[in-house]
Amino acid sequence: LEPNSLQVLMPLITSGYRSPWWLGNGHLHTLFPFLLRRVPELPYQRERIATPDGDFLDLDWLSSGNGRLAVLSHGLEGSSRAKYVRGMALTLHGRGWDVLAWNFRGCSGQPNLRPRLYHSGVTDDLHTVLSHALRRGGYSSAALVGFSMGGNQILKYLGESPASVPPQLRAAAVFSVPCDLERAARAMARPENALYMRRFLRSLHRKVREKNSRFPGLLDLNGLETIRTFPEFDDRFTAPLHGFADARDYYSRCSANRFLGNIALPVLLVNAADDPFLVPSCFPKEQARQHPYLFLECPSRGGHVGFAGPAAVYWSELRAAEFLET
Repeated sequence: LEPNSLQVLMPLITSGYRSPWWLGNGHLHTLFPFLLRRVPELPYQRERIATPDGDFLDLDWLSSGNGRLAVLSHGLEGSSRAKYVRGMALTLHGRGWDVLAWNFRGCSGQPNLRPRLYHSGVTDDLHTVLSHALRRGGYSSAALVGFSMGGNQILKYLGESPASVPPQLRAAAVFSVPCDLERAARAMARPENALYMRRFLRSLHRKVREKNSRFPGLLDLNGLETIRTFPEFDDRFTAPLHGFADARDYYSRCSANRFLGNIALPVLLVNAADDPFLVPSCFPKEQARQHPYLFLECPSRGGHVGFAGPAAVYWSELRAAEFLET
C-alpha cells in the first residue's frame, strides 16, 4: 500500500496505486467503500460557528494540540461522518495532525438558517472555517483535503484570490474532482450512472422540500419528482438560490479548471481514469505540465472516492499524508 515517493520536479506523477484484483472497474471501486468499508466512529468534538451572513456551520474536531492542522471538505450530500472523511481523519490524526472535518450548510444533521445551501463553487464558507480554525488553534501550518465537490471548492478557493489565502496554508490534496462541472454533470446523466443519480437526487429533493417549508414560496416545487439530472436540478434550484443565471452560468463560473492557473501553493490532484463521474476535461494534464504547483496523478483504477486496498488504511489516505508532509 505504501505510495511511491513524491517526484517533486514532475507535476505529472506516475501513480503508485495498485488496485485489488477483485475491483475490476470504476463502479466496483466506487461502490465497495460506500457499501462495505468499515471505519470506526470518531470522537469528534463539535463546534458551531456563526457565518458573516447570520447562518451557522458545524465543525467536527479531532484535536490533540498538534502544531499542524488538516481541514477536510466532503463531497455532494456528504458530511464529516462519511466513511471517506473518517478514514482520512483517522489516518492524518494518527500521524500527528489536528483534524477539522467541516459540514457544508445543511449537511450536519440540522437545516441551516438562510435560504442558501451549498454548491460546488462555495468558497466563502471554506475561508470562514479555515480562518476561524487558524485563530483558535494558533497553528503554524495547515493543509486542505477535499473530495469530489469539496475538492472543486478547494481548487477554486486557492485560485480565485491567492492573496487572500492565509499564509499558514502550505498545501492541499484533492481526490475525484469534477474539474469541468458542465461536462461532468452530463456524464452523470448517462444510463450507467442512474443508480448514483437516484441517490443524489433523492437526498437533494428532501433538501429543497425542507427549504421551501421554512421559506414558503421561495421555490417552485412543481414537477420536482420529474427532475432526473443535475442540469435540470441546478437550473431550477441551485442557480436561482445562489445568484446564477442558470445551470450553465453556474458551471462556467465555478468549475475548478478556470482557476488552476492562479494556484500558488503545492496541490495534489488525484483523479482515477476509471472514475464513472468524470470526463476527459476533468484531467487537466496540459495545465499540470506547465504548472509549478499542480501535481496531477491519474491512477488507472480507483473509481470515484475509492482507492481501496487490502488493509484498513486506504491508499488515498497514505497518499495525502505523504504529499502534505513532503
